[in-house]
Amino acid sequence: MQTQEDHELRIDDRDWNALSRGERIRMIEEEGYLIIPDWIDTDYLAELKTECEMLETIGRDYSEKQRGCQNPHLKSQILAELIAYQPTVQFLEDLFGDQLIFIHYTYDRSEPGTPGISLHTDGQPYGSKIFGYEGSCPITVRVLYYLDDLTLDISPFRVVPRSHLCMHADAHPYKRYEHHPEEVIVPCTAGSALFLNHRVFHGTLPNTGNRPRTMLAVAYRPAWSGPIVDVAPRDPSDLTQMPSSVLPYLGDPSMRSYDFGAGNKPAELISDDPGMNPSRWDKPV
Repeated sequence: MQTQEDHELRIDDRDWNALSRGERIRMIEEEGYLIIPDWIDTDYLAELKTECEMLETIGRDYSEKQRGCQNPHLKSQILAELIAYQPTVQFLEDLFGDQLIFIHYTYDRSEPGTPGISLHTDGQPYGSKIFGYEGSCPITVRVLYYLDDLTLDISPFRVVPRSHLCMHADAHPYKRYEHHPEEVIVPCTAGSALFLNHRVFHGTLPNTGNRPRTMLAVAYRPAWSGPIVDVAPRDPSDLTQMPSSVLPYLGDPSMRSYDFGAGNKPAELISDDPGMNPSRWDKPV
């Protein structure tokens, strides 16, 4: 079996601040991931970290050192407000051109000694035990807010760029990999956000350092891009706990838009939709 030591680490250390709006869209559409540095300012970052320190976590089935907390927005108003963080939702509304539907939210902590996360996809077209039927949504973006620096020894993110575009059986979305010879390691600083196309193969390296790596992960989809079957509705009692700023993103989790009976020549054909222009990647900042 090939190990990480069998090949040289490929580091993506580009100047992420230099990307234009269009180049950011290109990164997440074509490469499958995007880093935006300093997306969270220092004061807000400290506030989020303080809230996260009060969360009760549980270990994953493969390691007690890889710990997490589901639905932290139900345990803290401050963490709930992150769902409506305007820089993020404005970018995603531009990317999707549609109403945003919040899907799920987790807190994740990789402690020293964690073995790292296998390369996998979050997009599984028929659903799965891990991701439920929400994994069947055709388009989803997870936004990973890093609360600590990602260095090469502290569980950095890793990804196989463009793997979400591959039609080969090696890119079967239900497969998992220990390593891949063309995976890329993506370090970044605390306060950065990573926008992740849910169909790209990604994971983390082990935490061989001396401190934890923590993050908050919030997932959204466009309203049209619903699951293949209805999923559980939101609990009304949960909705009453949410800040008013978050409510616009808490639409029906089963919402989807399609016309099974659409004909070859609808009565009103559209001739101009700029959201799919090949030139969309040329947008300035």
